[in-house]
Amino acid sequence: CCLPGCECIWSDWFDVTYPDASDKNGGDYETFENIWKNYPTWECAKVENVSCRAQKFPSTPIADLGQKVECSVDVGLICNNKDQQIGGIIPMPVCLNYEISVCCTPNYPECLPTPSTPSTTPSTASPTTSSVSTPISTTAPTPTAERTPSSATPPTTTTT
Repeated sequence: CCLPGCECIWSDWFDVTYPDASDKNGGDYETFENIWKNYPTWECAKVENVSCRAQKFPSTPIADLGQKVECSVDVGLICNNKDQQIGGIIPMPVCLNYEISVCCTPNYPECLPTPSTPSTTPSTASPTTSSVSTPISTTAPTPTAERTPSSATPPTTTTT
């Protein structure tokens, strides 16, 4: 978006779920669905970028933690306990507690795409999903207590 005020704005750190070590089918789910449910007034027209980090190891790149984690603009962060193995930074096969910062285009009328004319031909294509994660950003803005959009400056990122 080229309109003033429509550039992506980085949120503070979100941490809306916590992994339960006793639940093999659980994990840490900092998904957009969970974030919007917990912060209904936080408005985002389009997720442009994400940055994820382990809450107890904010300076350690996620790739160095030895955990299988998805951090993407499609879903947010997903870590399943069942996908973890003993080793790495923790001695148990359970997800660490993760946080996510989201860079969003604001939900202002001038930032929203103009609706296109609907097609008269019905679509027969079914939605697809991908198991490939986008690169993980491992550093981001300094956390604060608020959970509202905070800055138009993206964090310094390291891609793995």
